Amino acid sequence: MTAERPSPGQSLEPGPAARVDRPSGAARAAELNRVTEIDGIAEQARACLEEANRAREAALALSRELIRCSANSIRAIHRGEMDQASTLLDRAAGLASQLTNIARGDIFYAGYSQDSLKEFAEARSVYALVNNEPLPNAATLGIPWPAYLNGLGEAVGEMRRHCLDLLRGGKTSRAEFILDIMDIVYSVLVTIDYPDAVTSGLRRTTDMVRGILERTRADLTTAVLQQRLDARMEELSRRLT
Repeated sequence: MTAERPSPGQSLEPGPAARVDRPSGAARAAELNRVTEIDGIAEQARACLEEANRAREAALALSRELIRCSANSIRAIHRGEMDQASTLLDRAAGLASQLTNIARGDIFYAGYSQDSLKEFAEARSVYALVNNEPLPNAATLGIPWPAYLNGLGEAVGEMRRHCLDLLRGGKTSRAEFILDIMDIVYSVLVTIDYPDAVTSGLRRTTDMVRGILERTRADLTTAVLQQRLDARMEELSRRLT
């Protein structure tokens, strides 16, 4: 098929639909301004996210060290090394303060930050309860109440271990006193009835505390009965001899 030739007198210039629109100088300038605007927004976003990432990395490092110090202080408490436990808790307090100063917004309320503050609250609670010292509250420690309450609840598990150590050492009266403290903590936690989104899962912690309390009470009851039985057997043995 041959291309259709224009009739004599027909113009060879393209029609209006075939012409390519070229931006005017003003339109081109507006386009360049938009590119500059978007590039500026991108730079601001990168700077903000870079700062947030640095804060996150710093918060992660502080959280790990805070958990380590808190755990080591609890081990020292169970070994009876109170001076070392106090030193570790002082260091943990400094780390917790740094963490609360660095972490902001989502980073502060991230799981790793709140878990480390919870571990700190647990360690401080165990130290106070074992040494008959005043129990610090969340404001004293500078941490949120949900982290504090969950830490106090988990301290009950460490108090169970302390109670069993007392029983093995024959200190039944002191073990009964510790059990009473554990019962008081549970009685308080069970009254904190708010959604998990507010308390960071305190209801699960409270359920765990109830189980620990029941097992410890059973162990203590068995130990007391055994102690009474041994005392009577010893008395009977003396009478027979």
